[in-house]
Amino acid sequence: MPRSGVQDDQAAHRIQDMDDEGTDVHFLVPSGWTGVVGLGDAELEVGLIRAYHRHMADFCGQYPDRLKSMIVASTRDVEAAVREIHQWGTSKWAVAVMLMVSRPVDHPELEPIWRAAQDHNLAVVHHSSTWNPPYFPGIEDMWENIFLGRMASHPWGAMRFVAAFVGAGILDRYPDLRVGILECGFGWLPFWARRMNEQATYVGGTAALKHAPSEYLTSGRFFCSIEMHEGEDMFNLVSQFLGDDVLMYASDYPHPECRFPGSVDHVLGWSSVKPETHKKLLWDNAARFYKQA
Repeated sequence: MPRSGVQDDQAAHRIQDMDDEGTDVHFLVPSGWTGVVGLGDAELEVGLIRAYHRHMADFCGQYPDRLKSMIVASTRDVEAAVREIHQWGTSKWAVAVMLMVSRPVDHPELEPIWRAAQDHNLAVVHHSSTWNPPYFPGIEDMWENIFLGRMASHPWGAMRFVAAFVGAGILDRYPDLRVGILECGFGWLPFWARRMNEQATYVGGTAALKHAPSEYLTSGRFFCSIEMHEGEDMFNLVSQFLGDDVLMYASDYPHPECRFPGSVDHVLGWSSVKPETHKKLLWDNAARFYKQA
């Protein structure tokens, strides 16, 4: 288990764990409040987000080269979201933007958020939630079954996000914008890319794109973090379909799923992965995504 105090924001203990495990940089994902869309009060939501940004500036500022995080963008108050991006977009800790979702990701009123993210060279990230709305199909049939909920929610949320983001032509309108999926699995990517291609042809008149959807995933602007349980064989399969510039190492530290402190050694043990591909997986791809390269 991680050192005592890590979950209570003791930065020095996190750094010690990083040294033990052999990780140079951590990208911190805020806890479940960012997935809640039921706050109902835009002022409260923006206030909470602003407090989080101040906290990240203080926390990551203790180790500015090793701790990074995201700017959370309210979709209830787009003007406030853009102000936060402009305020923190050049900060060393802020390397991405994530929506606090209360409307569809392809809603036209969110365009200023994408523009601001591109202007500050910030990646757009998605991290699904288990129970929080907007729900995945079949939520009424889960009956509070956490096994079924976690099985369905994270990958489905990511699939929906990718399809909406690509299908809306956002990557056409913002040619320098990067987008990535975190902690939602990666084995579904080849299937989803092929299915998006087919559907874009079938209903393509509703949203004409400059490229086939799969081409956006292989353009060097789309990224996805790995889940270690999906394994070496799945990594090789997805890399065969999409190339070796898409997948990024992630451990889900400090959650129990992270296999701490052996996560890095576990991935280094994927013997069929070429050294140059290992380097991309463990550093190069994330460095490009999070503007560290």
